[in-house]
Amino acid sequence: MSKLLEYNATLVAREDLEPTLSIFRLRPDEIHRPSEGAWFVPGQYVTIGMNRAVVEGETDPRPLSVRRPMSIASPPEDDRDLEFYIRRVGEPESELPLTHVMWPIRVGERMYCRAVATGHFTLEGTVGLADRRLKLCVAAGTGLAPFVSIARSRVRRDPHARLDDLAIVHGASHPSGLGYRAELEELARTNGLRYLPAVSRPGPEWTGWRGRAESVTDPGRRAEAEEALGLAKGELRPDRVAVLICGLNGTIANTITGLLNRGFVPDNRKLRRGLEVGDDVAANVFWEQYDTEPVIDVKNAELMADLRRTLHAALGK
Repeated sequence: MSKLLEYNATLVAREDLEPTLSIFRLRPDEIHRPSEGAWFVPGQYVTIGMNRAVVEGETDPRPLSVRRPMSIASPPEDDRDLEFYIRRVGEPESELPLTHVMWPIRVGERMYCRAVATGHFTLEGTVGLADRRLKLCVAAGTGLAPFVSIARSRVRRDPHARLDDLAIVHGASHPSGLGYRAELEELARTNGLRYLPAVSRPGPEWTGWRGRAESVTDPGRRAEAEEALGLAKGELRPDRVAVLICGLNGTIANTITGLLNRGFVPDNRKLRRGLEVGDDVAANVFWEQYDTEPVIDVKNAELMADLRRTLHAALGK
């Protein structure tokens, strides 16, 4: 049985985009700073949590509290406040989903936040800061958060910073689910960000990209995607582009498999072994996933044999 959490942060702002999609801004009472530099790196996450309501005399087998890691959407330059882009889970896997407990809270109410940032899904921890390739950021739903933090941080440090090496593809079911759209469109206009909102259930008024976020890596739509991303024909290849993915397992898996015939190699030890890729071959596809299940079933012999053939042919093996 979990213990009650001691609340140490205040909800200072909330923006509801849809009934089940909101932006939460939390202010921890204290943050844990390293001795030098910013207190977190864009792309990292912290753990937040809440206690469930306890009714005296009522028997409830559920845990008393719940905590979950959550990607930070705000830049470290904001200093104290942390912003989170969160969707209320429709079909929870746990008996006490955090989003169900926190959804009723309003500005001024308290929560738990372990204000120690962690995680390697950063530019430093993936491609490296010296990498000059286009970073293609494929985000499904709230997987957009780390990419918003990365873009914001650059501009917060230098309002004239160029973002030409960042391409953010954000997928949502409906246009109303495209959080941060106005901000990202402005960064595209002023700082050169390549922003491609994708809608999978568009109405007749939608004139942008149709389909899920990962459809930009569909081999059948490659020429269309390259044009939409400002790439020359055939330029979506590992020497010109590195790929970062955040979101649901289906988005991650479809992005990985869609890029294999261009020679993109994933950064995952088990998957690389299944694809028979040596340690000497550099990775150029990185991801942060919400689920614990492997994004691709490496025990599926038929599937892995097909994926190996595709990748090895692209690598000239």
